[in-house]
Amino acid sequence: LKHKMLIQVCLYFYCKFLWRCLKFVMRKLTGRCELQRICYNTKLGASRTMKIETSLRDSKSKLLQTSVSVHPDAIEKTIEDIMELKKINPDVNPQLGISLQACLLQIVGYRNLIADVEKLRREPYDSDNPQHEEMLLKLWKFLKPNTPLESRISKQWCEIGFQGDDPKTDFRGMGLLGLYNLQYFAERDATAAQQVLSDSLHPKCSKFSKAEWEKKRMDKAIGYSFAIVGINITDLAYNLLVSGALKTHFYNIAPEAPTLSHFQQTFCYLMHEFHKFWIEEDPMDIMEFNRVREKFRKRIIKQLQNPDMALCPHFAASEGLINM
Repeated sequence: LKHKMLIQVCLYFYCKFLWRCLKFVMRKLTGRCELQRICYNTKLGASRTMKIETSLRDSKSKLLQTSVSVHPDAIEKTIEDIMELKKINPDVNPQLGISLQACLLQIVGYRNLIADVEKLRREPYDSDNPQHEEMLLKLWKFLKPNTPLESRISKQWCEIGFQGDDPKTDFRGMGLLGLYNLQYFAERDATAAQQVLSDSLHPKCSKFSKAEWEKKRMDKAIGYSFAIVGINITDLAYNLLVSGALKTHFYNIAPEAPTLSHFQQTFCYLMHEFHKFWIEEDPMDIMEFNRVREKFRKRIIKQLQNPDMALCPHFAASEGLINM
């Protein structure tokens, strides 16, 4: 085992040495550093930003290594320092500074977004906090506009997919993040959210035609708990973000720093797509939820492995997304 590990370590340093030699040769042949070659030869979007991120992170220069984690206000000064270090004249290469700034805004923004999302996930729901309570009551109003909530503690919460008469216990896993996402979906895309809720309660009354049901043999039509699934999909979106899988999507749709709104729009998309996927899978019973969710997760990850991929929301909540 020790011998195998030693070989792997030697291979790692050997490959790193070869890569540095290749970079040196390319610089001599083209007259351009690696950052220049990436910016000039790679199209705008995730392909370029991810290559720039890897180049900066793997650089032997401390300045380049730390540039991916600077404060957004320091990006402009950091680019000036990089240009000076690389002996690049900004007057001769004005586009390089612009391209690097766009990439760094996305890279730094993604790291900051993880921090913002993590902060919400770690904040527990507090029934003594008026803002938390207001958000929860708004969720009911957005999803059930024609049905008054009889009391704060009520079995009515089960109608929108919570497990008991007090939803606060269901937010333990994802904290406030789950509530933020559910409210965003219900408010920003009320029509779709209400339709998904209705379908989850009465799947055979969904927008699938009778012929489609028969063709797909969806005779079982198992529903699910809307709110609980929303919290579960929040967990999926969170893990995609933290693992870096969502970089492809965000670097392709956010021209600058991805924000919490971008994350919530992505959640809306995942909710919408999971709902369709659940109906298409036609599970035997709710006990198959984990199997269906895992299959759905693998499909999303496979899509995100394409550097040109941008999850393409087609509903009101995502009208603000810009596809670069």
